[in-house]
Amino acid sequence: MSHKSYFNWSGGKDSALALYHAMQDDGYTIEKLLTSINNDHKRVSMHGVRENLVVRQASSLEIPIQKLLLPEQASMAIYEQTMRDAIHPLIEEGYTHAIFGDIFLEDLRKYREEQLAKEGLEAVFPIWNRDTRALVREFIDLGFRAIVVCVNADCLNKSFAGRIIDEEFLNDLPPQVDPCGENGEFHSFVFEGPIFRSPIPYRIGEVVYQEYKAPNKTGDDKDSTVSEFDSMGFWFCDLEEMN
Repeated sequence: MSHKSYFNWSGGKDSALALYHAMQDDGYTIEKLLTSINNDHKRVSMHGVRENLVVRQASSLEIPIQKLLLPEQASMAIYEQTMRDAIHPLIEEGYTHAIFGDIFLEDLRKYREEQLAKEGLEAVFPIWNRDTRALVREFIDLGFRAIVVCVNADCLNKSFAGRIIDEEFLNDLPPQVDPCGENGEFHSFVFEGPIFRSPIPYRIGEVVYQEYKAPNKTGDDKDSTVSEFDSMGFWFCDLEEMN
């Protein structure tokens, strides 16, 4: 039996590789992509990629895309309500499974599974617990191509933003950085690969630095009030759409 499924699509390399593996599995029929978009800036949440470019990806994948429109720095309550509003129509359409590109973040997997189970959906993780160095090499060997669009400034310097993910890139990564950026060290945009009908054309724009305030709770009580804020900096390489 093939389960009607939607794929949680970020546009990056882990999403692309997980989608590739899910498409090889007869147990799932992927009929929609779900992508979180910062509605204030019209860009993919966290990655900073322009909305039009992920639409171009979906077109090349020949899978319809549904956008999860979120305000700037949405609270968890807003995120969860927006997600429920998005998936309820999918459930009515017969979707039973949600597929993710997560690799080894246990807390995130547990959160996804618990939230989806409340709605009667099952979460699927095609590349879960795989060795990340082997994964990124498989990604390259399969013919996927991706460009780094965002780097955490605490982990990597500006020069990594805008680089193609290849063997040279992997060799230049500091030893403490995960080869897939699974801890949020970097994010990417996939523009070519075996699951795409044709490459997604783009041009490199400017590289900019942005800081965000992340709330840091003190004390052991999960309901404690926020007493201070941590600042997190990121380098973003803007990609512009080409005809």
